[in-house]
Amino acid sequence: MQKGSILFIVPYPEHKAPSQRFRVELLEPYLQQADVHYHVAPFMDINTWNKLYKQGSILQKAWGIFKGYLKRIKTIFLDVPRYEYIFIHREAAPLGPPVFEWIIAKLWRKKIIYDFDDAIWIANTSAANKLAAWFKCFWKVQYICKWSYKISAGNDFLCNYAKQYNSNVSLMPTCVDIEKQHKGTKTHTNNKPIVGWTGSHSTLPYINTIIDVIKELQNEIDFTFLIIANKKPNLTLKDWQYIEWNEGTEIDDLLKMDIGIMPLEADAWSEGKCGFKIIQYLSLGIPAIASPVGVNKIILEEGINGFLCTSPAEWRTRIKMLLENCDLRKQFGKLGQQKITTNYSIQSQSSTFFNLFT
Repeated sequence: MQKGSILFIVPYPEHKAPSQRFRVELLEPYLQQADVHYHVAPFMDINTWNKLYKQGSILQKAWGIFKGYLKRIKTIFLDVPRYEYIFIHREAAPLGPPVFEWIIAKLWRKKIIYDFDDAIWIANTSAANKLAAWFKCFWKVQYICKWSYKISAGNDFLCNYAKQYNSNVSLMPTCVDIEKQHKGTKTHTNNKPIVGWTGSHSTLPYINTIIDVIKELQNEIDFTFLIIANKKPNLTLKDWQYIEWNEGTEIDDLLKMDIGIMPLEADAWSEGKCGFKIIQYLSLGIPAIASPVGVNKIILEEGINGFLCTSPAEWRTRIKMLLENCDLRKQFGKLGQQKITTNYSIQSQSSTFFNLFT
């Protein structure tokens, strides 16, 4: 075992899932710079990922998950003993009780750093995988918290949950790299504006909460509604565009937006969200409008770098205000970038991450 070495146990193939990309993979260059010996061990392969959140393909999904378990068994018994720290993002395996975590903590007696950025103890599965909900064992989160050396959680709501079971909890917001990746700045002009939303298939339903507002506004103002996601929605709007999410073009695609939105439902699951859409928008100088749920109320400062809206009338008023005022978009965008640089960049939070391993 090499002292200070880290094994990252993650659920998804690399470069695909937002939470893993920005809570694990984003840090790899800094681990290399610090000469830390580490390895990333995903549960599922890319073929399984591509099928997992689509309807049907039950046998292919089952085979992919079975292969994931075989690979995870190898990781637990052959790889884990060689590392000092075991960083588990969300869970070691998607189904069943926390057997792998128990082995790591109790049999191998390793220091687990447990990381999560959603309220993963609350049942929340997609329509394509309702059957999996029976086997998810959401209750396991509290036990992994108890067995962990330290916990890294993405906001205060998540930290407060973890503190019920472990006193060694650190707030580690989901960050962007403002030097290597999110380093562009939106140039706001008086050209036809674009209101945009970005996210995964699982958060697409939130758009339905404001789609009528977008329809109404498009009858008054000439603007495009942009969706960047890994699944195309079915929208009946006058003017809208879909861009399939692509890691290589992600920043350029986001910079097409003049205004970024993040509607949410006011529930416990949304309280666990870490506001990453807002963080991405603001990091690029794009003003944001969001629901005042959870950490959104901390990242967004009302009337300074964006707006917080609770009703359709408020959404309509605020979107219209920014659509019609290019100078206000510039002002909000500039102040938003400053907020991200200070509080939500990896440059400002790297010491918090490295302190997890001391």
